[in-house]
Amino acid sequence: MCGIAGKISLTDKPIDEGDIKRMTETLAHRGPDDEGYYFSPDRRIALGHRRLSIIDLSPLGHQPMNWQNKYWITYNGEVYNFQEKREELKREGYHFTSKTDTEVILALYDRYGVDCLQHLRGMFAFAIYDSTKQQLFCARDRLGKKPFKYYADDNVFIFASELKAILIQPEYHREPDYLAIHHYLTLQYTPAPLTGFKGIKKLEPAHYLLVDIPRKKVTTHPYWQLDFSQKLSLSEEEWAQRIREKLNEAVRLRMIADVPLGAFLSGGVDSSAIVGLMSQHVPHVKTFSIGFKEEGYNELPYARQVAERFKTDHTEFIVEPRAIELLPMLVHQYEDIHCE
Repeated sequence: MCGIAGKISLTDKPIDEGDIKRMTETLAHRGPDDEGYYFSPDRRIALGHRRLSIIDLSPLGHQPMNWQNKYWITYNGEVYNFQEKREELKREGYHFTSKTDTEVILALYDRYGVDCLQHLRGMFAFAIYDSTKQQLFCARDRLGKKPFKYYADDNVFIFASELKAILIQPEYHREPDYLAIHHYLTLQYTPAPLTGFKGIKKLEPAHYLLVDIPRKKVTTHPYWQLDFSQKLSLSEEEWAQRIREKLNEAVRLRMIADVPLGAFLSGGVDSSAIVGLMSQHVPHVKTFSIGFKEEGYNELPYARQVAERFKTDHTEFIVEPRAIELLPMLVHQYEDIHCE
């Protein structure tokens, strides 16, 4: 989980360096390992990043990352097929200096433009400043697992992983969006593109956004949707085999990391299956379970059975009922209900 932020001046006014640094400071909890900034020569484009190092822990993974002095990216997420795509690009003559998926995204953008999204399998939110087109290209993964919030008016375009980074900017004047609040109270989440604040939007899942800087134009476009037209007729045994294969593939792809791997384990079917599959790919899996003092709600015994079955490095925690005391912190972190 990293933190991304940026600010684009749509006038001749330069970006205040302090503005972008304050934005990334509010996102420090998302990326404690590194921070970085990019400012265009005319100071009208600024990108910020807070890094949680997962792949290529070296300084070569620093962001915002640059590609041939043409593109700069700030990126949060993980592309699971980046190694495969890097090899494909190498065969086409591309060269890489790091082992990161970030650099692969830049190369894919150089090769395919916005259609690079058709080549990405993963969870992501990113912004690429293209200095050759004077354009900002932003995108969010197909299911919206990674957050992307933005605000735009005639003078500025601001984006960030979280609302709190936008709310502190001088161009934005806080005003609640009562329609969004109505939806939240009705549905228990805030549907995109609403956020709870007037003027601040969420980029919808499976969408990309373009900022044409000279024309001061912001447009959003879908790039994928679920297709239910292809029907399969399989036996129960065939369905079971297909599900096992796909689940195993999904788990294997998500285990590419240069840091230790772990899993939250509830003892239920989903997390138990994932931990079991993880144990087939690595010798030592770290698992973490949360329980309650009230026996009727406590699932730790079930999680412990799974941990013992797959010989994981298991850690348990007991949650204490301090919700009222923690409410201000919870509100600050939750913002609105969305995936991280």
